[in-house]
Amino acid sequence: MDLSLRARIRAGDPEAFAELFAAHAQALYAHAARLTGDRGAAEDVVSLTFLEAWRLRERIRPEPPDPTIDGDGLRPWLYGVATNVLRNTRRAARRHSAALARVPGRRTDHETVPDFADELVGRMEDTERLAAARAALRRLSGAEREVFALCVWSGLSYAAAADALGVPVSTVRSRLARARQRLRRLAEAELKKNSETRSRRRTGTGWPHRAARSNQEKCR
Repeated sequence: MDLSLRARIRAGDPEAFAELFAAHAQALYAHAARLTGDRGAAEDVVSLTFLEAWRLRERIRPEPPDPTIDGDGLRPWLYGVATNVLRNTRRAARRHSAALARVPGRRTDHETVPDFADELVGRMEDTERLAAARAALRRLSGAEREVFALCVWSGLSYAAAADALGVPVSTVRSRLARARQRLRRLAEAELKKNSETRSRRRTGTGWPHRAARSNQEKCR
């Protein structure tokens, strides 16, 4: 009887691991690129994910928790590994940024803005809406962004995302619903704020106009 891919990977079969890489590397790269907003960082995440997956191969359960989730169930497991790698990467980036900020005279880099979900990008009518959506996405909690990325960006089912994150399906459902609601609310608030800013500029009540009038009065 032929061994399943899961069993072969657990046994340390390099060819089986190569099959796993070929099947999922591109999707993992897209997943990481959207969350990091950096292609180079995404490549590093993919490399670290498969290195970590190889190290943890013996921890794969002999049988998938639910064969109906995704064949051998290795896709959710791999995304779970990637999620942990991304968490560690973000923590390391925050520590790095904090260290740079303490260097005298160092100009800090602007925060990288991740891409927004393809599903929502398609609904954006213009660049202003896209910018508002991106700003809203940054304000989600880490847990909300993770489940949003897995279910919306990478197309995992609730069951597969739950397996990847090690949480109940009900938790995935509630986090995703909360993330969608917050994204909508935050994006609308961002658009409203931008609209009010433009209105103040048009009516001459914004800071640049007040400063200009003040300078004119001083010159009289």
